[in-house]
Amino acid sequence: MPRESKRHKIVEAAALIVHNRGIDALTLDAVAEEAKVSKGGLLYHFRSKEALVEGLVLHMNNVYRTNVEDAVYDDINRNGKWTRAIIKATYDQSLKNTETSAGMLAAQGINPDLLKPLQQTYANWQENISTDGIDPVQATILRLAADGLWFSEIFGLAPLDEKLRKQVLDRLMQQTYDKENE
Repeated sequence: MPRESKRHKIVEAAALIVHNRGIDALTLDAVAEEAKVSKGGLLYHFRSKEALVEGLVLHMNNVYRTNVEDAVYDDINRNGKWTRAIIKATYDQSLKNTETSAGMLAAQGINPDLLKPLQQTYANWQENISTDGIDPVQATILRLAADGLWFSEIFGLAPLDEKLRKQVLDRLMQQTYDKENE
């Protein structure tokens, strides 16, 4: 099994702190302790708290973007593939990476400009789903519904039990197929 990079370990530790204890608990000392690295080792990878939060956002953006692009590539249907990929990746992200998603919260609190890479990714996705071969309004509603599912998990706003979450996912996915794909 490959060794986890120190940079990745640091990003994951920072995300865990924000997720479990809030943005105010995010200090370089706390992250170094959580990641089990020296403060000097942390500063080698991230010169400041802002750089660390930027790293959190970039990590999340890269993981999320890769998951969507892989799903688009694997989808054999012509229409709705971007919409399905975004719904599925958002669903998976909300299950697996609630801590990593905390990077968005940290960025919003420290410097909202750090969200620009993620904002650009979403803008690109919106363009893709608008020309995805299904009704663009329906595709947008489905994307926003998936985002709502994700945010309910991040903030603990009446998160759904596993069975209902799966049913919601299935219903969202069903709505991405047009008559041509049925």
